Amino acid sequence: MEKKVMSKEELLQNKEAILEKYNSYHSKSNKAPLLTKKERKVLGIGRDQGKAVLRYTRIAPSKVKLVLDLIKGKDLKEAYAIVRFTPKAASEPIFKLLKSAEANAVNNFELDADSLYVADAYVGQGPTLKRMQPVSRGRGNRINKKTSHITVVVKERN
Repeated sequence: MEKKVMSKEELLQNKEAILEKYNSYHSKSNKAPLLTKKERKVLGIGRDQGKAVLRYTRIAPSKVKLVLDLIKGKDLKEAYAIVRFTPKAASEPIFKLLKSAEANAVNNFELDADSLYVADAYVGQGPTLKRMQPVSRGRGNRINKKTSHITVVVKERN
């Protein structure tokens, strides 16, 4: 079954119906329907947030998740303070990521910097780098170096 491709005019005419369908969830999977990039752009979905992604960071995802859980739902200034004074290795990249997400929200979508908060922050596992370490009797043991993909989303508080 192919999805019907609508023109810009058709999308704007059917905007209310499409947004109603987008905001409702599927009964079985409990997920919102996916829209194409063109549909999101014409309807203005995603223009109320700033997003920043950091990929292939050489920190284990479990260590990054500890810091991200501290800042979820907090105001941006409070999140900066928490990350700045948390003695974890993941704090520095997350601080830079917060600044990048704030800059994206302010510069790209003209959101007010004072009313931003951390709407979502999550980490995914990247590829594991495998290294061999020499051990006795001419053998080698594998060492797994884990990487992370970190995403931070900031939105304007109503």
